[in-house]
Amino acid sequence: MAHFTGEQHAPDPPIRPDTADRPAPDPGDPEARGCLFALSQPPLILFLTVIGVLLLLSGVHDRFWL
Repeated sequence: MAHFTGEQHAPDPPIRPDTADRPAPDPGDPEARGCLFALSQPPLILFLTVIGVLLLLSGVHDRFWL
């Protein structure tokens, strides 16, 4: 059973794995680019723009014409 003295202590820092053991990611690897690379693709940006405009138009319609 633990003995509590009422003293407050800072929590232990999280244990992080040593990053020196891991090799650097290969820049030619498509998975190494991350998910932000997908957002830079023109078809996805165009699709998200169309969806955003449709949501904006429906919101304006609901707010001002209904």
